[in-house]
Amino acid sequence: MTAQLNPCGDVAVLVPAAGAGVRLGPGRPKALRLLGGEPLLVHAVRRLAAAPSVHTIVVAAPAAEVAAVRDLLAPVAPVTVVPGGAERQASVAAALAAVPAGPQIVLVHDAARALTPPDLVESVAAAVRAGHDAVIPVLPVVDTIKEVDADEVVLGTVDRSALRAVQTPQGFRRAVLTAAHAAAGDPLTDDAGLVEKQGVPVSCVPGSEYALKVTRPFDLALAEHLLATGA
Repeated sequence: MTAQLNPCGDVAVLVPAAGAGVRLGPGRPKALRLLGGEPLLVHAVRRLAAAPSVHTIVVAAPAAEVAAVRDLLAPVAPVTVVPGGAERQASVAAALAAVPAGPQIVLVHDAARALTPPDLVESVAAAVRAGHDAVIPVLPVVDTIKEVDADEVVLGTVDRSALRAVQTPQGFRRAVLTAAHAAAGDPLTDDAGLVEKQGVPVSCVPGSEYALKVTRPFDLALAEHLLATGA
């Protein structure tokens, strides 16, 4: 059954999904790799569509897969699909350009974070709605972090108490994200980084352990386990 997005919602979600996923091994583009028998992208879109604030979802797909991705997602939710770029930043910019006039809160979400709960989508959107220009979900860093040189010799131990691991969706006032992309120079893999370069404060909200990013085969195996146990 196709989910219905909220016509009164104030949130547009951009999903850059054009990456090859080299670290996951050979195969289809990463967003189209299977998790529990369905592509990562299908899981991600299904959870985004379940968030009550979401009005629009725009997916930037591999250029050669646009029609296939549109057909794939049609039974899941009403999604706009556009050709993505060679870099993530170009894919986000292409998706942002396709957002209709209404939504003034824009979230950017990794298709590889396929099990992200709808509650996290709502939490990020609520923080932007409350007045923050840019919001990221984060988790505390639990491992000891070492700084090393080019020869893998330890230079020192980093104080992890001030460090956070960043997840998506990242949320922005639409005008802030638009301006950041218009001013972008060197490609970055993090939209909050573009906004930071413009001098805009970025606020944090608690992330979710379920919003793990599928990057390596081990991550996919972990996501399979979480899905099988009810994630």
